[in-house]
Amino acid sequence: MSELLLLNGPNLGILGRREPEIYGTATLADIEKSVAAEVAPRNWRVVPVQRESEGELIHAIQDHHDSVGAIVNPGALMIAGWSLRDALAAYPRPWMEVHLSNVWAREAFRHESVLAPLAAGVIVGLGALGYVLAARALLEVVPD
Repeated sequence: MSELLLLNGPNLGILGRREPEIYGTATLADIEKSVAAEVAPRNWRVVPVQRESEGELIHAIQDHHDSVGAIVNPGALMIAGWSLRDALAAYPRPWMEVHLSNVWAREAFRHESVLAPLAAGVIVGLGALGYVLAARALLEVVPD
């Protein structure tokens, strides 16, 4: 069975109770289940990883170099996660960057991602649905 890496950065482990007016009420477990259901027909297994530190996220990318692709919500690491960027630059498969909120409708410091230029696509502002859409996109771009 092929693996799809679902990588979530700092503060995303508390989804559902973290500022629900911005991030919604879906928990990370809810999101993981939704993504797993989306990719199940392709026999992909979701490997969920959520860490608070950039170094641990980098290890996860390196440990899953042979996965079919990845969905990455770097959280605030999108702003200055340069070593995470380097790890994703070396990742040989397509990956999608996802953000629950519309980062361009928020504070100016959130308006640029150092990761986005490397991503196969970027989905913002659609809440938990963004993860499912990212999975759907990967199903289209990853060859059988």
